[in-house]
Amino acid sequence: MTLHFNLLTLFPDMFPGPLGQSISGRALENDLWSYRAVNIRDFGHGKHRTVDDTPYGGGAGMVMRADVIEAALLSLPKPGRKIYLSPRGKVLHQKLVEELIREDALTLLCGRYEGIDQRVLDAHEFEEVSIGDYVLSGGEPAALIMMDACIRLIDGVMGNSETAGEESFSNGLLEYPHYTRPAEWTDASGKVHAVPDILSSGDHGKVKQWRNEQSLHLTKTRRPDLL
Repeated sequence: MTLHFNLLTLFPDMFPGPLGQSISGRALENDLWSYRAVNIRDFGHGKHRTVDDTPYGGGAGMVMRADVIEAALLSLPKPGRKIYLSPRGKVLHQKLVEELIREDALTLLCGRYEGIDQRVLDAHEFEEVSIGDYVLSGGEPAALIMMDACIRLIDGVMGNSETAGEESFSNGLLEYPHYTRPAEWTDASGKVHAVPDILSSGDHGKVKQWRNEQSLHLTKTRRPDLL
């Protein structure tokens, strides 16, 4: 099954952006996912294709118009599940990502200026999702992050099917530390750092137990809210 993304944006050239490279880029070439970036300005008003106006009630900045957003949305033959990237939305987490990849299509609305007329969000039942407690200049970077989180979980995208299940948040814990060659590494100050002996013991049961303990310790110290 191919997951299709519709992007409603004022800057369609921002897509696929970094998602056209590496693993996600190869998956795009192999039709494991697809996208369509729709320029909202194509549905704007007048000679200058105006997409925004001053807010009722006063205040600085401009607000994107409901009629323009709706026209862009209705141009999509298959909008699927509709999401507005917004700092006031529910925070994106791994369980939600796993839910989203079961959809055939996702429409991601990328806001600009001071925001979007609430009426179009209500009329078309947009979900609001945030990628964190901070504000960006627009929804496009947030959309790319959401897309990346989804794409990598699509069947056939990642080489090792076990990898995704061991990563941070997949089991409610942060991921354990990783090590590779050389077994002993001397840093620039001359201090020697060795790989933990357990990882070269060959005892897979003990390795698994060590990794679980490390994941639990890291979660307790860095993200106790996850427990």
